[in-house]
Amino acid sequence: MLILQEKKHILTITINRPAALNTLNQDLIFQLTTALNKASQNPDLRVIIITGAGDRAFIGGVDVRAMKDLDPAGAEKFITDLHKCFLAIRQSPKIVIASINGYALGGGLELAASCDLRLSSERAQFGMPEVKVGIPSVIESALLPRLIGLGPAAELVYTGQMIDAQEAWRIGLVNKVVPHQELATTTYQLAKQLLLNAPTALIIQKKLIAQWLELPLSQGIEAGINAFKESYKTGEPREGMEAFLEKRKPSYAIKED
Repeated sequence: MLILQEKKHILTITINRPAALNTLNQDLIFQLTTALNKASQNPDLRVIIITGAGDRAFIGGVDVRAMKDLDPAGAEKFITDLHKCFLAIRQSPKIVIASINGYALGGGLELAASCDLRLSSERAQFGMPEVKVGIPSVIESALLPRLIGLGPAAELVYTGQMIDAQEAWRIGLVNKVVPHQELATTTYQLAKQLLLNAPTALIIQKKLIAQWLELPLSQGIEAGINAFKESYKTGEPREGMEAFLEKRKPSYAIKED
């Protein structure tokens, strides 16, 4: 149910259930969590792209058949396992890009929100339809007010209605909308652009953004001071600044001072 393609420090993970709109079931959640954790431990990888197979869906949510007969204990385990999958994205030291090629609904939208960057096809549709099937939007839905503001997030989770790609861009849910046929190429170009930056600095920056989401302003600033200090434990600042002054491209082999 997953297709993994690794090329030049970039791993592309394709959710491969196109006939079922790439919806997530228990097996797929386990496979995806395992793949993400393995990729996070691979020192040769720096960027992960997540996309969906086919032209209709990124991830059309969680397979309703996997949820409809759960009892409360089973529901708790199921949703906790799904949260662990999304947490694997958020805690990964790699930059994770969602390449949204179609429907991103419910758990699919939560997965996209868990990613560091989101590129969208012009055909994509976004929504949180859980209330329509008798359940609230939970776990990583908590990211939505931080990402797009309380008002737009409340409208998504209360109405269960879908929005199109341009509206998703307008409210800040996605970083960019591109023609459908250009999505894969544009996503890969963005991944290659990230590879030009200092690798440890990106890892530190991702950790810092996560802290910004959790901490009060004064503590977030203090975390930034610590992150700045941490970056100087490598040779990246010296190499980057010397390259800037010498008008050349930096070479970021990680070097300890």
